[in-house]
Amino acid sequence: MSAFFSAGRWIGGIGIGQSSGVVARVAWRWRASRSHKPKQYIALVAFILLSISSLAQDTTTFTAADFFDAVLKFHPIVRQANLFPEQARAEIMEARGAFDPKLGSYYDRKEFGSKLYYDRWQTGLSVPIRAAGVDLKVEYDRAVGQAINPEISTPPTGLMLVGLSVPVGQTLLIDGRRTALRQAQAGVGLAEADQRKQINKALYDAAKAYWEWYLAYRAYALVDEGLNLANVRFTGTRQRALIGEAATIDTTEALITVQDRLVQRQQAEVDLQNARLRLSVFLWGPNNQPIDLPANVIPQQPETTDVGETTVQRLLSQALKDHPELAKIDAKTTQNELEVRFRRALVQPQIALNASLLSQTPDLGRGYDWSSYYAFSPGNHKIGLDLVFPLFLRKERGKLRQVQLKGQQLTLDRQQTTRDIQNDILTARNELLTLQQQIRVQEQTVANQRRLVQAEQQRFTLGESSLFLVNARESKLIDLGVKLEELRTKYQKAIAGLWYAAGTLPVNNR
Repeated sequence: MSAFFSAGRWIGGIGIGQSSGVVARVAWRWRASRSHKPKQYIALVAFILLSISSLAQDTTTFTAADFFDAVLKFHPIVRQANLFPEQARAEIMEARGAFDPKLGSYYDRKEFGSKLYYDRWQTGLSVPIRAAGVDLKVEYDRAVGQAINPEISTPPTGLMLVGLSVPVGQTLLIDGRRTALRQAQAGVGLAEADQRKQINKALYDAAKAYWEWYLAYRAYALVDEGLNLANVRFTGTRQRALIGEAATIDTTEALITVQDRLVQRQQAEVDLQNARLRLSVFLWGPNNQPIDLPANVIPQQPETTDVGETTVQRLLSQALKDHPELAKIDAKTTQNELEVRFRRALVQPQIALNASLLSQTPDLGRGYDWSSYYAFSPGNHKIGLDLVFPLFLRKERGKLRQVQLKGQQLTLDRQQTTRDIQNDILTARNELLTLQQQIRVQEQTVANQRRLVQAEQQRFTLGESSLFLVNARESKLIDLGVKLEELRTKYQKAIAGLWYAAGTLPVNNR
């Protein structure tokens, strides 16, 4: 930690409430002293700050990289996002189920008054051939009885059928089954884009929570340090007033400063506790158990990483290629194009050709006789043709127009989304450039104010300044220090925002 005040080192990782005991013990030693010179007063301040700094050695730094790794491994939102591709693959399996072979059987018999009206048994296997869009059928059909329909009557041993069902009309090249499968396959890209989008959003929110925790921690440390100095100064001023070396009103002024900074520290303490709670929302264990941030854990110091124009251009190029939002639109466009192709096919007539070769059921004990008159041959067949064609095609043409309009909407949406992504990246870049300049100016301002505090303390030691001016200079230094940490926090959050706008992980924000 770099020095902040002139009389010692700045607090690195002191815990809440630890510094008060140190101040009380040293103040007691001050009251026990018989000499209260200004030089001894400055030495006392230095001793207190060094003592406080020694208390900070038991803390552990929780780096942003470790925090992001924990979020990626265990956060429920990230785990939920990892299920999206698996769900898409399950939908592919469901779509492939339309091409599963199907075995069916039907049996119906009626007998009354010793009279067999009918005995019907149908058993068959249907095997879809995906590439050709046809169904291969193997069936056994037996229909006997005194009241059986002659059209379906069979020999007592039944008939065997081997045939095809061919859609020679609208669904010859594409049908609902093949369209659904290809759309499900395109849905994997959509699921992966949703996965990346949700993970990126979770990490972006986590990055903001981490750096807000850092700001709250640093603000508390600054205010707490100012309170410690005010306590020491009040104790020394009171002792000097008791022996007549200082005016009594100076004691009141020093006490007001202590009380004012005490209120500030109380508020900073609440802000720090709330920031820790907001950060704990992102901490989970391997068994889906929430984890609270340990009390002795502190954030890392932000790294001063300059984001150059080369990096911005690389992010722009990368975003235009595989940004999650664009990937989602591309996947939806692919699905819609398949739907357009299918809907165009439905405008054609629906013609289905069913053709089968027939054969008498062979005797299992004698084998199949291919020379038999009732064996499989072109002369033993069953053929049928189904034709359906709506005269106005209003339903088909209306649906086709809908999906065509959806395609135009997706095209326009992609154009606007591309522009938005580019603007978001450039906006984040401009914010980073401005924050870089502001941080440099603010660092110079803090350094100048620190020198002003040192000079005022020296003047106060020589009796040429007042306690009011010293307190005012210190208060201004605290305010400027908090503002500097706010700018550093905004810068880190802006880096995370830049990577989020580009649709990638904020790996460089570590």
